[in-house]
Formats: sequence, C-alpha cells, structure tokens
Amino acid sequence: MTTEEFQQLIEKQPSYLNTLPEALRAMWYDKKGDWEQAHEIVQNASDADSAWVHAYLHRKEGDLSNAHFWYRRSGQPEFFKELDQEWEQIVSLLLKKVNITWTRQN
Repeated sequence: MTTEEFQQLIEKQPSYLNTLPEALRAMWYDKKGDWEQAHEIVQNASDADSAWVHAYLHRKEGDLSNAHFWYRRSGQPEFFKELDQEWEQIVSLLLKKVNITWTRQN
C-alpha cells in the first residue's frame, strides 16, 4: 500500500484507523492537521516506531532538543530534509511493517 492509498482508505473507512499500530495512526492524524491528537497517541508509547513519530512531531513543532531525545530513543537517525519527506519515509516503512504482519497472519 502506498502512502496515498493509506490516506484514501482511511478517508473512506475511518473505522480502519483503530486497527492500525499507534505510530501509524498518529502519522495519519498529523497529516490531517491534528498535531495534538498525533502527539497524544505516541507520547506514552514505549516502542521504537512511536518514538520515531514522536521525534518527527517535535521536529515539526520546532522543539529540536526534544526531537533529538526521541530520535535517540527510536534508534533512527535525525532527519534534515523537508518534513513532508520525513512523513513519507516514516509512513512508508510503517506500512511495510503492517503489510508484513498482515501477510504472516493470513
């Protein structure tokens, strides 16, 4: 699934959103312009993917020292290109993980 297909699917079937991992759900809310909801989803999560999204969100907010902390927790390198490019990268990798998990279960 591409990032564009991901956005279109949730627009058409919002209930699907609740079946997604927290990190991917947070990225969807961020894309919809709801930074607060995205941050709320990942702020207490303990997995590396959520930490990566948390880093991205703080970078987007402009809180770079907090972003540095969360990049280190995530194990991901800091991203220095455009925010839209980082969003695409994170979502693409998270979608691959979801697809792999779904394929293994079915």
